[in-house]
Amino acid sequence: MVRNLVGLGDMALKWWDELYSRCCDIIAHPGDYSESCRGKVLAALFYEPSTRTNFSFQSAMLRLGGSVFGFSDPMGTSVAKGETLADTIRIAAAYSDTIVMRSPQEGAAAAAAMYSEVPIVNAGDGSHFHPTQTLADLTTIAQKRGAVENIRVGICGDLKHGRTVHSLVEALSIFSGISYSLISPEALSMPEYILRAMRACGQEYTEMRNLRDAIPGLDILYMTRVQRERFVSATEYERLKNAYILTKDALSSARSDMLIMHPLPRYSEIAPDVDDDPRAVYFEQARFGMFIRMALLYEFANLPRRMQPLPEATAGFMCCNPACVTQSEQYLPQLCAESAAGSKVKRCTYCDAESSIADGVWRIES
Repeated sequence: MVRNLVGLGDMALKWWDELYSRCCDIIAHPGDYSESCRGKVLAALFYEPSTRTNFSFQSAMLRLGGSVFGFSDPMGTSVAKGETLADTIRIAAAYSDTIVMRSPQEGAAAAAAMYSEVPIVNAGDGSHFHPTQTLADLTTIAQKRGAVENIRVGICGDLKHGRTVHSLVEALSIFSGISYSLISPEALSMPEYILRAMRACGQEYTEMRNLRDAIPGLDILYMTRVQRERFVSATEYERLKNAYILTKDALSSARSDMLIMHPLPRYSEIAPDVDDDPRAVYFEQARFGMFIRMALLYEFANLPRRMQPLPEATAGFMCCNPACVTQSEQYLPQLCAESAAGSKVKRCTYCDAESSIADGVWRIES
C-alpha cells in the first residue's frame, strides 16, 4: 500500500493504473465523489509560495466534501518562534487526515513522513522533486495521447533546479519506449544522479543546447522556467533567464500532434502567441492536476492513522548538501544508501545528494 507520496522512484505501474482509473471516473462522474471525504481534513503546509499546487489541493479536497486548513507563510506560525519541522508535523497530523507540504529544503517531505501519523504528500521540496505535478503531467499525456508510452520527450529550460522535470523523468522510467531531448544551457543541465538513473533503466537521451533543432522530433515539448529563487548569483540568473523562448514561429517545424506542456508559472519562456495553438495544453494540464489530486486524496484521506518507528542513523555518514533538510533540522537521523556511482559514494536518503569520504571528511560529489 502506498501511504506517502514523497517521490515517484518506487511508483509501480499497477498503482499508477489504479490511480489514473480513479481519476478518469472522477472526471466522468464528479457527483459520485462529492461526499467521499466528508468529515476528512487536509492540512496544507506551504513553506514556499504556491498558486496552482495550493489551490489545486484545496479545490480537490473541497470537491470531495472535505475541509482544509493550513498556511502559506510560515512566518505567521510557530515556525517563526523556532518550532521544528517534526513538531509542526506532529501537531498538523493531530488535527488532520492528510498533510500536503511544500518546502524550500530538499528532503523535507521524507523527513515529515517519519513524524506523521497521517499520509504526507510532497508538493515540492526545493530543487528535488514535485511528484503530484508529475501525476498531473502523466494524466495530461494519457488523456491527450491515450497512453504514456513510445514517446520522445523534449525537456527545455532549467533542468538543474527543476524539481518538476526530475520527478517526470523518475516517473517515466516505468513506461516503455520513452526517450528524451534534454535542452538546456550547460550551466543548467540535468544533474548527474538523474542521468545515471536514466541510463540504469535503459532510457535514451540526447543533451542539446538549441531548442529549434530539437522540436521536429518531439512528441512532447515540456518547457520550464529558469528558477530565480534557486540562484545564489543574481547576475547568473539574469544571464540565463531568457535562454529559451518558445514562439509561434519556432513551432513551424513541430509535429501537428505534439503537445506543449509547462508546469507553470511561466515568465518569458513561452510567448503569449503560443497560447492559441491547439498543441498548447498547459492550462488543461493544470485542470487535470486537480482531478488526479482528487484521486490521490480520496485514497490517502481514508487510510487509518499509523506511526512508523524512527529509523536508526547510518553510523559515520553526514550529508553535505547545504540545501538538505538535515542541515537545519539537525535532530534528524542521518540516513544513506549506496549510490549507483559506486560503493564509496553514499546517497542521502532525504535529498538524494551523493557524498564521498576522504580523510574522515564527507564531501558532496559534483
